[in-house]
Amino acid sequence: MSSDDFIAPHCDKEITLLFEDDDLIVIDKPSGLLSLSGKNPLNKDSVHHRLAQQYLGVTMVHRLDFGTSGVMVLARNKITNAHLTKQFQARSITKHYLALLFGHLSVDDGVIDAPIGKDNFPHQKICHQTGKAAQTHYRVLQRFVDSANGAKISRVLFTPTTGRTHQLRVHSQEIGYPIIGCDLYAVIIDGVNSQELSSRLCLHASRLEFEHPSSGEPLSFEAECEF
Repeated sequence: MSSDDFIAPHCDKEITLLFEDDDLIVIDKPSGLLSLSGKNPLNKDSVHHRLAQQYLGVTMVHRLDFGTSGVMVLARNKITNAHLTKQFQARSITKHYLALLFGHLSVDDGVIDAPIGKDNFPHQKICHQTGKAAQTHYRVLQRFVDSANGAKISRVLFTPTTGRTHQLRVHSQEIGYPIIGCDLYAVIIDGVNSQELSSRLCLHASRLEFEHPSSGEPLSFEAECEF
């Protein structure tokens, strides 16, 4: 599969505006919407495409995967873009994610430290030879059993210190508890497919904390999780 083979289904969900000023825009991205338009003209609809109709010159500073929902920040000018990009590169921006994992984690919190490299597109993989360093802090918020199918599920708060492609999905699979609803890294346990437990990827960027590019003021934005 190449990047041009994927055709995103139509997304009728709206982008929720959380904040805007002359420098930046903060939004709550719905699951099922591309962050950036693809090369294929059928993948034109995206966060950037929609916002560019209203905000001339808006640029992407970071992305969320197609299935991931939650907080994103976009720049309204080149200076802001450069400033926010430096914050991401310096890992001074704090990112929090909520996720539902398949299974009950045996420990309440910890760090997943495993390098991630490219696999057959679009997959990524743990690779200690050529992978880039990747660290994810996690904390279990709740363990429960799905009344509909008896599946054991853990609600987890992720705080990644790096931002590798598919990092949370790959790290979750690596420790044996894949993210529910994930199509790329699904696991079958006792005849139950982790992807089939939800119609969407159960991964949500719940909070983003960073420094305002102009004022230096610390900012924090949250988006309510639907699962």
